[in-house]
Amino acid sequence: MSASQAIVSAQSSRPISLWLFIVTGFLVAMIVVGGATRLTDSGLSITEWKPVTGAIPPLSDADWLAEFEKYQQIPEYKLQNSTMNLVEFKSIYWWEWGHRLLGRLIGFVVLIPMVVFAVRGQITGWLGRRLFLLLGLGAMQGALGWWMVSSGLGGLDERLDVSAYRLAAHMGMALIILGIAFWTALDVRGGGNTNQHTLAFRWAAYGFLVLVWGQAILGAFVAGTDGGYIYNTWPLMDGGFIPETYGALSPFWRNLFENPAAAQFDHRIGAYLVFAFAITMAFAVRGTGLRHGAGLVLVLVGAQVLLGIWTLLAVTPVSLGIAHQALGALVFLGAARLAHLTG
Repeated sequence: MSASQAIVSAQSSRPISLWLFIVTGFLVAMIVVGGATRLTDSGLSITEWKPVTGAIPPLSDADWLAEFEKYQQIPEYKLQNSTMNLVEFKSIYWWEWGHRLLGRLIGFVVLIPMVVFAVRGQITGWLGRRLFLLLGLGAMQGALGWWMVSSGLGGLDERLDVSAYRLAAHMGMALIILGIAFWTALDVRGGGNTNQHTLAFRWAAYGFLVLVWGQAILGAFVAGTDGGYIYNTWPLMDGGFIPETYGALSPFWRNLFENPAAAQFDHRIGAYLVFAFAITMAFAVRGTGLRHGAGLVLVLVGAQVLLGIWTLLAVTPVSLGIAHQALGALVFLGAARLAHLTG
């Protein structure tokens, strides 16, 4: 927290920081459930956006049949799931409904305590502005989520999944919201910053945080193009370092976002860069107060690299894919904590 920011009193900071750490936990859960929704191909099972009434699931057989009939009108059903029965539809519906319900719940987890703390006069100045930003971005994320889902419901093209571009935007915003909540919790708690670093390392820590965020975006493009189900070998991609189909799309820039082979290759290279950066930072701060923060980041990144390889070799089973996304969120939090420690 900068010197210009008002200091939250010790008496009021503890419950506020605890609340914000709880919000952070809910946001991690939201990211994990979102990953499960994607991996189970459940994201298009609800074809309407009803922010209020949509919180109520189908309650009768007639309601379920009505929802199933709506799903039967979209390309995913017609071209991929035409043999699906009602029982199978319910299994994917509950994933998407749970994801949306968790989003609504997070809104209340943020808003209700915020109102209570505000009435007590415990939220003022920078903290109030930060929390309103968090609320605003949360509302925007809900709209962004529907914008993503709508891309897979049919229209000008008969796509079977949501747009990879919109999926990446949704993931990127989720991590920004997660970072703001966690950073604010650390600000309110206070007492964690250390000056045992150089200005260059501070910029390196901030740069590393951006790099981790970018790596997650690359992962979203892998998911959006189903890039995890091809080239399931390591360290080479079916015998070559660069896949033969890397430049198959024209113009070339499309390969970066729409070519499954290119998306997977870019994500691999990103992982190597993140790992190398984490090792470098850990060595750079050994013997200082930042060594534990940098060491934790290195452990998390190393575990994520190994889990990513395992997930790829196993042809991306749902359980490992979910674990990979969950650990990715923890890597991001570890990077944010390290950057915060530098002031």
